[in-house]
Amino acid sequence: MKVIGRLIKKTTEIGFKRINRKQLSYRNQLEVLMALLKKAQNTELGFYHGFKNLLVNRDVVSKFQDEVPIMDYEEFHSRWLHKALKGQSDCVWPGKIKYYALSSGTTGSPSKRIPVTMDMIRSFQRSSIRQYSVLHALDLDEHFFSASGLAVGGTTRLKKSNQHVEGDLSGILKKHTTLLIRPMTKPGDRIASLSDWNEKLNRMVERAPSWNIGIVAGIPSWCLMLMERIVEEHNLRSIHDIWPNFRVYVHGGVYMDPYVARLQKICKQEVFLFDTYLASEGYFGFQIHPDQPGMKLLINNGIFFEFIPFDSRYFNEEGELISQYKALSISEVKENVDYALVISTNAGLWRYLIGDLVRFIDVEDYRIVISGRIKQFLSLCGEHLSLDNINQAFQSLLEQGFLTHSEFTIVADKEAMLHHWFIESDPQENDSTKLLKGLDGRLGELNDDYYSARKYSLKEPKITLLKPGTFYAYMQSLGKIGAQNKLPRVMNEEQAKTWFAFLERLD
Repeated sequence: MKVIGRLIKKTTEIGFKRINRKQLSYRNQLEVLMALLKKAQNTELGFYHGFKNLLVNRDVVSKFQDEVPIMDYEEFHSRWLHKALKGQSDCVWPGKIKYYALSSGTTGSPSKRIPVTMDMIRSFQRSSIRQYSVLHALDLDEHFFSASGLAVGGTTRLKKSNQHVEGDLSGILKKHTTLLIRPMTKPGDRIASLSDWNEKLNRMVERAPSWNIGIVAGIPSWCLMLMERIVEEHNLRSIHDIWPNFRVYVHGGVYMDPYVARLQKICKQEVFLFDTYLASEGYFGFQIHPDQPGMKLLINNGIFFEFIPFDSRYFNEEGELISQYKALSISEVKENVDYALVISTNAGLWRYLIGDLVRFIDVEDYRIVISGRIKQFLSLCGEHLSLDNINQAFQSLLEQGFLTHSEFTIVADKEAMLHHWFIESDPQENDSTKLLKGLDGRLGELNDDYYSARKYSLKEPKITLLKPGTFYAYMQSLGKIGAQNKLPRVMNEEQAKTWFAFLERLD
């Protein structure tokens, strides 16, 4: 295995040099858009929007933005996607789309069916190789490179539905994974195909001592639950007692900082953290080095990106888009501004409003952070509290030692004009007055609008402390545990109704 590790390490070195040699620019995004338009010009959508004419225009980006409206999932589905789902060929992308990834996100909406084409799968494969190559910079030994990777995701089992095959994106990608790589990935086909999270968790805990794991990948809440269970069930001092080569954790989907202390508690070696921006709609970016914040946007991999400033010029108070056409290209963005992300992809999504907010921390290097969700913000009376503000304020409670648990959610109480926080806490952490003062003060420091609103119209926040495990029980009651399921940090009205009904059943 040491020989294999040496070979893999050498391969990452070659890939690392290639990545750093290639200088990317806005021109790469123009090439991506031209390639997408050219490929889809003879589709029904391409004919409708005159892609052939757009291709010969001198300012193809502006004409493309004038011609094609920005659409969220519901609108894109009603206009175009429903035809492809019924098996129509050449609708939004050449040929018949065979695969669809199921995605529900955090807004509580029913499962979306996101098209997955072979072009998109190849883009995912290229991005995965590029991301693996950045590990060369860590100078890890051959033992690490000969270890396996553990992906803690949804079921890989796919099902036939009418004219297509659907399931978790991980299952679609696994179906197209080369046989050479499969032995190097865990938990293996049999466990990975399980749809019941508790059964999958038990099986992984049972099998863990027989695995040699170097990389763990997945959403922090579920990955940490798994590793904590392994440490507890096998009576270990740390996860490194059975996985000495575990050196890299690839996370994504949620803000990582509140989970770092939990990870460190079960580790006795340094574990490098890499953020990744991977969704059912595409592979958007990844962190180049653990010491360099932000993720590098993949601007030459089959996705054309646009950005809408998340302010009153473009969105109303409910987070609804005002103009269906206005957006900025990557050449027009500025640092430290929240933008709603719009994508056009080689899976047949066109000017698709994904729902995420991103912020550039380096426009020259195209490095971004995810700063929130369009529908996950608080503004009862103009406080405009972003998910990033909320995460930072909660993180300050953890850093000051007020809390040791990392799960919370907020409900906006319109009648009382206040924010109602629900936070998991151990019995001894029951001083809600301290928590309230810490949260309220920090939010006022982070956000001038919040500070002003609290002076005149927004009432003092309310905090309800919950025993650890409450949120897990809530997600379990919804059938949303494991995989890519995430607890919403800010609940909408429908989610709040379900949440309060759940709390009533606990009483």
